[in-house]
Amino acid sequence: MPDSLLKVDGLTAGYNRVPAIRDLDLEVGPGEVVSLLGPNGAGKTTSLLAMVGLVPLMSGTVEVLGEPLGKPHHMARRGMMLVPDDRGLFFGLTVRDHLRLARRRPSAERETVVMERFPALARLDSRKAGLLSGGEQQMLAIAAALLSEPRLLLVDEMSLGLAPKIVQDMLPAIRDLAKEEGIGVVLVEQHVELALAVSDRALVLNHGRVVLAGAAADLLKDRSQLEAAYFGSDEFADRGAEAMS
Repeated sequence: MPDSLLKVDGLTAGYNRVPAIRDLDLEVGPGEVVSLLGPNGAGKTTSLLAMVGLVPLMSGTVEVLGEPLGKPHHMARRGMMLVPDDRGLFFGLTVRDHLRLARRRPSAERETVVMERFPALARLDSRKAGLLSGGEQQMLAIAAALLSEPRLLLVDEMSLGLAPKIVQDMLPAIRDLAKEEGIGVVLVEQHVELALAVSDRALVLNHGRVVLAGAAADLLKDRSQLEAAYFGSDEFADRGAEAMS
């Protein structure tokens, strides 16, 4: 594996001293896409929030670009960007306003590269974010993140509220970005097969614990094992219960 951009070791985190995720191990290198899969309440979003410092760690460690996890704004300056499930937009600001605020430094070249990936945004330059469709909002959120020239991108539920056709178009764009720019990507996604199709590796969470992990291509081949882990067969449910005891 190439040098890690993100290394998570034994991460346990949650709320009000109650763990929502236990003993998570995860590593992401340049150009890799790693998916976190699982049913609602499995701990996927908590995992992302803990990785960026928005949920405190109960135990374990997180290293970002070779350094220990710090405060969220320090992580952003180092090149770690989170696109949250609510997209993090200001509905009263225009597309242009968001893109201007997202730039770390003026760079017409960088903006051109980003806008070439999302040409629809160019036609929406003066439209307020609150008037965009769900797909347009997601494009804007990802474009804004990319303008900051991230080295590590965490995307939470990119497909939430979007039509399947839009998801089919946008997920491969994430794969291309990782490959072409060497960005490490952690992808939380409900569209399991689409996520696996663009991922290098994947982890399936259930009851706050990893119950299945491996190469994305291998997980796609073994649908019965994947479904058992995702939906919680007796075997995998028992593992999750042990983790939460």
